[in-house]
Amino acid sequence: MLKTKFILLILIFISSSANAATNYVSDDLHTFIHSGPGTKYKIIGSVNTGEHIKVIRNDSNFTLVKDSKGRSGWINSKYVSNQVGLKERLPKLEIQLTKLKTQLDEYKGNIESQDSQVSNLENTNLKLNEQLEEVQALNRDLNEKLDTKRTDLLMRWFSYGGMVAGVGLVLGLLIPYLIPKRRNKSRW
Repeated sequence: MLKTKFILLILIFISSSANAATNYVSDDLHTFIHSGPGTKYKIIGSVNTGEHIKVIRNDSNFTLVKDSKGRSGWINSKYVSNQVGLKERLPKLEIQLTKLKTQLDEYKGNIESQDSQVSNLENTNLKLNEQLEEVQALNRDLNEKLDTKRTDLLMRWFSYGGMVAGVGLVLGLLIPYLIPKRRNKSRW
């Protein structure tokens, strides 16, 4: 008999834990409206979560309100909020969330295309830098050749000038010997 009770208890425990599923607390919560500012006063009704109420007077812990059915009563002040209830906000927020997700997907696409553009520009920049280095090296070589040509040209002009001076000197020395001198008759 004791064994059967024990086995029966184990079966009940196993079946109850097997049936335990994940459940949620309902969003349709409510708070009570009291006839006075405290929980010791009579309950005259209830107000559901997110229901519109009009605040008539606010004491420290309780607030005098008028509900959508026209009843006036006192509610604990911690349950009174100036924000719209979740039931009204949730659909708007879900629409806004889908819009934001769409925008995010667009931004991701733009970022990916901009990333590819940036990589293309970086590759182009590398190629242009290589070409610039080549052109700068060529420019240095050409400047060196130009300097060499200038030096050669100056040396040539100095040589020509030296030759002209030499020929002039030779002619200046030879011509007086080649041309007879005129004698001056008035000599003493």
